[in-house]
Amino acid sequence: MPNRNVPTPGGGIAALSRIGQRRQVVIPKKIFDAMRLKEGDFMEVTAERGLVSMKPKRLVDWDETLTAEAKMIRHGLTQAKERKTRPWSQIK
Repeated sequence: MPNRNVPTPGGGIAALSRIGQRRQVVIPKKIFDAMRLKEGDFMEVTAERGLVSMKPKRLVDWDETLTAEAKMIRHGLTQAKERKTRPWSQIK
């Protein structure tokens, strides 16, 4: 069965898709491309009041969650380990 476009009240993109043998749902190419998804991306799937929604999710590295101060401290520790430090008297 080919995917068929369906109009949405908010002017978004919608298409019909069928649930496969292993509960898999194919995301139509038009939506896949519009959302800039890639094979292997993670999706959060939620169900509420009879509706199922999918939201792209990205796994975040621990380094990306650090505050600015924590990043500065981590950078300083890295410099100290690499012996890229100077005495306080040489810092202007």
